[in-house]
Amino acid sequence: MSKVCILGAGSWGCALAMVLDSNGYKTLLWARRKDQADEINDRHTNSKYLPEVVLSETIKASSDIEIAIKDSEMIVLAVPSQEVRGLCMSIKDIVNPEQIIVNVAKGIEHTSGMRISQIVEETIPGAKYCMLSGPSHAEEVARNIPTALVAASKDINISQKVQDYFMNKFIRIYTNSDLIGVELAGASKNIIAFGAGILDGLDFGDNSKAAMMTRGLTEISRFGVSLGADLSTFSGLSGIGDLIVTCTSMHSRNRRAGILIGQGYSLEETQEKIQMVVEGIVATEAIYKKAKELDIEMPITECIYKVIKGEIDPKSGVTDLMTRSKKHENETIFKL
Repeated sequence: MSKVCILGAGSWGCALAMVLDSNGYKTLLWARRKDQADEINDRHTNSKYLPEVVLSETIKASSDIEIAIKDSEMIVLAVPSQEVRGLCMSIKDIVNPEQIIVNVAKGIEHTSGMRISQIVEETIPGAKYCMLSGPSHAEEVARNIPTALVAASKDINISQKVQDYFMNKFIRIYTNSDLIGVELAGASKNIIAFGAGILDGLDFGDNSKAAMMTRGLTEISRFGVSLGADLSTFSGLSGIGDLIVTCTSMHSRNRRAGILIGQGYSLEETQEKIQMVVEGIVATEAIYKKAKELDIEMPITECIYKVIKGEIDPKSGVTDLMTRSKKHENETIFKL
């Protein structure tokens, strides 16, 4: 039986472990805390991250990262984007060149603005890397709700192998060679979802959210294409697909955090209430700064950045967006 390991025993890591286990792989979860690993091994639950879900007894966990990685054919990085560099630094000397590294974090590094693939390449040169992305909530994957994802790699052979690992009657995997686009779409859609949540918190309606999603897709597409992405990627699963699910679901941390901001909670209070990493908050600052550096127009991102920084209140931000100069709808995606 082939062995795979998942580094990170949060909700998404645990849900993916369930998928791989059901596909017949010897699946080992790495947890930072020994008590969490013990809970998974002894009680077959992960109560903090996936309450009411019972894990297969064949899913094992360990707090020893070397044991997790040893003899694994595939290593899944299932930690928040800001923790990826530290994790890669800790495993770079124990990863072998044949192991496939699959990242499932949707974000970019706050300090450097680097995509996750760039971080992995810098810390583990020559790694066989793939990004797994798309519209998906761990809570639904864990319940075998039909889900479609995309595996993106510069090497089609790698993305096809990842497709084989994860695909079953509940999980459909498409391959994509536009790694830049898939990574940037996954990171930037979190900003728009955070913004959609703010609108919900302000008790605005469906009209406002539809406008936010549509114009948000325009500007994150513009941002991605400016950095070398294929425009068509943003109309696919990792783009509009992930944008829809993240902007509309209460499973979405980004949307829930935005709702709290719209209701008047401070950023600190919001993060305390969510109690998990809100990737959209981190992505907003990193992508805003990158867009400014490259002179890419991203008015929604800029507005959300100012709200996060306390420069404007949410309602004033909406007014600013609504009273911008007149525009023609189509030209902004293609005119860079």
